[in-house]
Amino acid sequence: MAISNEKLKNYPFLQDMYDDEYFPNFLVDKGKLILVRLCEAIEARKPENTESLFQLTHAATHEFNVLGEEFLENDSELETAAREAIAGDFDFILRSYGFDVDVEEAIATRDW
Repeated sequence: MAISNEKLKNYPFLQDMYDDEYFPNFLVDKGKLILVRLCEAIEARKPENTESLFQLTHAATHEFNVLGEEFLENDSELETAAREAIAGDFDFILRSYGFDVDVEEAIATRDW
């Protein structure tokens, strides 16, 4: 399923991480896929309340938690710049779909 939201169709997910050599591109690609899948899940399920939305965002956050281990194995980590890029993209996604929620609550299950 392709993203249909016009704001997100060509959005450069995790661009700051791609621009920083500290983050291996093949792992940033995996992070980008997590965000694309989140968009697809929001479009497919059309969450009508915060609880159902947070089920989706927390699942995506968990995927980033797991991915964080791969960054460590490749002499990198989801540190400050990565946290800001990921959280910023989560926030942009939520706003693009019309959700007015605190991004910190949306990614509350993070360990990065």
